Parts: sequence; C-alpha cells; structure tokens
Amino acid sequence: MSKLIQIHPNDNVLIVRQTILPGDEETINGIAIVFDKTIGLGHKIASTSIAAGAIIYKYGVPIGSALNQLHPGDHVHLHNMKSDYIATYTLAKEFIHAK
Repeated sequence: MSKLIQIHPNDNVLIVRQTILPGDEETINGIAIVFDKTIGLGHKIASTSIAAGAIIYKYGVPIGSALNQLHPGDHVHLHNMKSDYIATYTLAKEFIHAK
C-alpha cells in the first residue's frame, strides 16, 4: 500500500499517510521515486512538476506558492513553499531559531 495519498483530484501535492524512510520507493504519476530522507506523517510531496511561483493545491484549495521549481517526489514544506495567506508561515529561520 502506498504511503502517499491524493486528497483531491486538483491537488498537485500528495500527503504522507505513513512516515517515509530513506530508501522507500513510491511511484508518482508513473515515475519511480526513491526517497533519501525521512518525511513525516502529514507532510506534502510534489505529485508533478511545479514551477517557481506556481500555486500549490492541497484539499482542492490553494495553500501557497512554490519558492523554486519542484519535481515529482520533492518534499514540499517551508523551505520551498510560502503561504500566500498567513505571513507567520514564512518567518525567517533566524527568527524562529533565535529563541
């Protein structure tokens, strides 16, 4: 059974439904992806190529924009996506780790 699930047909990300471990392999849109790091439950994985600046869809609604080009299998998180709605999601790492 796949560790990834697509929630809505318009989503361009898949949701991790079971922790992905290094060496795990998943097929995403016909492409075999071997993961090289642990990706936790609930995180997002690109299901298709997403251009820099393009809208990222989860649950059928836009949740943000890609900061750079994303490829199928890429982990989509704060390092490569910004919220277009909630500024606190895009705080600089220096500020977050300064505490």
